[in-house]
Amino acid sequence: MKLQRLLSLVRQAVDDYALIDDQDHIAVGVSGGKDSLALLYALHELQRFYPKHFTLHAFTVDLGFGIQDFSGIKAFCDGFQVPLTIIPTEIGKIVFETRKESNPCALCAKMRKGALNLEAKAAGCNKIAYAHHKDDIIETMLLSLMFEGRFYTFPPKTFLDRTELTVIRPLMYVSEADVIGFKNKYNLPVCKNPCPADGHTKREYVKNLTSQLNKENPGIKERLFHAVISGNIEGWNSGNIGMDETCHENDRESKNKKEEF
Repeated sequence: MKLQRLLSLVRQAVDDYALIDDQDHIAVGVSGGKDSLALLYALHELQRFYPKHFTLHAFTVDLGFGIQDFSGIKAFCDGFQVPLTIIPTEIGKIVFETRKESNPCALCAKMRKGALNLEAKAAGCNKIAYAHHKDDIIETMLLSLMFEGRFYTFPPKTFLDRTELTVIRPLMYVSEADVIGFKNKYNLPVCKNPCPADGHTKREYVKNLTSQLNKENPGIKERLFHAVISGNIEGWNSGNIGMDETCHENDRESKNKKEEF
């Protein structure tokens, strides 16, 4: 995938759902995976020509496994002159040793987001960009259907009442296959995921299921995504929406106790 195509899809999402406003200070969660690196790359390039001025600040949550090298992420951010803050935590130890969670992903995600939100707020950010792409949105919808019996997925934009931060998802129109193509074409410095649960989750199961369904029924991913857009899910009113139509965290939590699987 060429940069021009990536920027076109990101610009479309930003415009369709009013993800970026003038003078935004956007925190970008950078794990070192292909998705977050592609997101930072795209947002940095978008700054060059987007009519609304915004700044970027990258944040990486160190889960405390003690084996992850962040030098590649630092060099990547330095190349874009984007400040990077590495947040030290003991999330890995708490989840896998202290709590010994049978479903570690939910607690880990909650703690990672909490750490990121606190640091982003302290740095003066008003928005946080997550690297969820089109496949993530589809898979979350299927997870909700299969394991909770309801039609839901996370929206393009979420206002967090507790911190007064707004989460945005600029990669929402970009497929995972395109992210992989972009990563390969531009040699993104991807870091290996140190999590012991990587590849052994319900989400991974649904990812494989969706891939198989798409092989047997070409185009099914696009049809599933269309169902999300047209399905009246909270926060998914398309077409240049404003903040009054942003999904609010408290409203969402009353309907959705578990977003992460």
